[in-house]
Amino acid sequence: MCRSELYNRYNSKIVDTKYIFVTGGVVSSLGKGIISSSLARLLLSRGYRVTIQKFDPYINIDPGTLNPYEHGECYVTVDGHEADLDLGHYERFTDIRTTRANNVTTGRIYQSVIDKERRGDYLGKTVQIIPHITDEIKRNVKLLGNTGDYDFVITEIGGTVGDIESTPFLEAVRQLKWEMGRNALFVHLTYVPYLKAAKELKTKPTQHSVKQLQSLGIQPDILVLRTEKELPVTMRRKVAQFCNVAPEAVIESLDQPTIYQVPLRMHEQGLDQMVLHIMGVGDAPEPDLTQWNTFLHKLAAADKTVTIGLVGKYVALQDAYKSICESLMQAATRLDHKVNIVYVNSEKVTEGNVEEQLKDMAGVIIAPGFGQRGIEGKFVALKWCREHDVPTFGICLGMQCMVIEFARNVLGLKDANSTEMDFHTPYNVIDLMEEQKNIMNMGGTMRLGAYACELAEGSRVAQAYGTTSISERHRHRFEFNNEFLDRYESAGMKCTGRNPDANLVEVVEIPGKRWYIGTQYHPEYSSTVLHPNPIFIDFVKAAIAYSETEQKK
Repeated sequence: MCRSELYNRYNSKIVDTKYIFVTGGVVSSLGKGIISSSLARLLLSRGYRVTIQKFDPYINIDPGTLNPYEHGECYVTVDGHEADLDLGHYERFTDIRTTRANNVTTGRIYQSVIDKERRGDYLGKTVQIIPHITDEIKRNVKLLGNTGDYDFVITEIGGTVGDIESTPFLEAVRQLKWEMGRNALFVHLTYVPYLKAAKELKTKPTQHSVKQLQSLGIQPDILVLRTEKELPVTMRRKVAQFCNVAPEAVIESLDQPTIYQVPLRMHEQGLDQMVLHIMGVGDAPEPDLTQWNTFLHKLAAADKTVTIGLVGKYVALQDAYKSICESLMQAATRLDHKVNIVYVNSEKVTEGNVEEQLKDMAGVIIAPGFGQRGIEGKFVALKWCREHDVPTFGICLGMQCMVIEFARNVLGLKDANSTEMDFHTPYNVIDLMEEQKNIMNMGGTMRLGAYACELAEGSRVAQAYGTTSISERHRHRFEFNNEFLDRYESAGMKCTGRNPDANLVEVVEIPGKRWYIGTQYHPEYSSTVLHPNPIFIDFVKAAIAYSETEQKK
C-alpha cells in the first residue's frame, strides 16, 4: 500500500498535530536521536506525516563554530543551517529533508529574545526565564506543527535531566504538556547498568532519573531502558511500579549489531502502538517496513567486504565523519558488500610511508575539513592514489586538495596552494570566494545549503547520477580559481560540474583514471538508508571492481 493510500485511511482521525518529547537521564550519549529516529520511521511506515527536531542546551547559535572533537560533525540542512549531527540520523532514517526549524539551541533562543527586547517588543517589562525564554522555546517547538504539514512532531531535548542548562527547555515542554493534554506525550530514555562484579542489573539510576523529571513537573508516559543485558520481565515491572508508568510502556533498548535494527526492536515491543494508544489515535494501519527489512537483509547477508581508506585529521573521533561513513555503508549494502573503513591520519602520512598506509585500500576518500593541519599528508596521499590509479574521492577540502596536488605535480606549479593555507601563494588555484572577502564573523557565513549543479554530458559524475542536473549541499568559503581552468582542462583534469548561476566549479575529475573525482559539495548529507547517494554508489562500485582486479593479479 502506498503512502497516500495509508494517509487517506487515517486522515480523518487526526485533527491536531501530536507532539512527542524525548528526554534522557542518567548519562549522555544513550541514543535519544536513534530512539527518536526509530519512532519516526515506524510512524512514517504507518503512513503518518512526521518530522523531528532537536533542542540543544548550549549557548552557541549553531554547531558551525564547534570543534569536531567536542561535537562530531556539523550537519548542514538544505536551507543552509549548520546543525547537530543528530539531524543526519533523522534524515537517514526518515528520508525527510530538515531545515533550520529542526535544530534550535539555547543561543538562538536567547538571541531571539534579546532582539525582541532591543526592539521594544516587551513594552518595558522585565525579561525573565519564565515566561519570556520559555515562551520562545514553546514558539519554536510548535513552529513545524503550525505549518499543518505534520501529524507528529518529535522533539528531542538535548542533554540529561538534571543539567542546569536543560532546565528552561524542560519547563517549556512541561507547560506544553498541560496546554496540549492528550496531544503531547513524554518518552524518557534512561540507562540500566550491569555491574559485572555483582553480576546484577541495577534500576536505581533509572528510578532517580524519573524522580528528578517528576520533580520538574513531568511524568513520563513511556520509558525506554538502554541496556547491554536483557532485562527480566520482573525488573521491567519493578521499574513501572516505582516510576508510575504502565508495565507495557516500559520498553527495553538492548544493544544491536546496527542502529538500523532499532526500529524493528521498538516495533516488536509496541513502542509505536503505545504512542498511538496514549495519544488517542485509533484504527492506525500496520507499518509497512518492506523496504527497511530489505535493507537490513542485504546488510546482514553481504559476505564480501570492500576496504575504503578515509584520509583526514579527525580520525581520533570518527563522529567527525559520521555522514561519510554512513553513506559508504549504505552504498556498499546496496551493492551486496560490507564496508571496512580504515581511518588514516593525514598528519602522519609521508612520502616514506604512504604506500604502506594505502596499498591495501580498494578506494580512498580525502576528507573535508578546514585549516593547515594535516593538509600536506592529503597531498601525498592524493599523489600516490593518482599515480597508482586507485579509485579516489575528494570531498570539499578533499576536492580542493586534488586541485592543488595536480597543480604542483602535473602542471608544474610547485608553490600552488589555497589562500586559506598560504595567503601569499603565487598560484592561488583555490581562492576565497568573492562574496566572502569582506565577511568578518565566522558563524553561519559560509556558502551553505543546497545549490544547483550542472554536470557535463558524458562525464563520469553525470553517469553516476544518471542526470546532468543535480542539487547538493555545500559548506565552504574557498573555491576553484577559474583563471587556471584552461591549464587544468588541457592537462587532463576536467571541470565537469558547475553552478549555473555563479559558474563556480563544483566537480573535477580525471577521465583517464579508473575513478578520480572531487566534489566541492557534500554528497554525504543527502544519502539515506532507502536512497543512498548515487555518487557514493558509483565510487564503491569502482572500488569493488578495482579490488577484484587486484585480487586476480
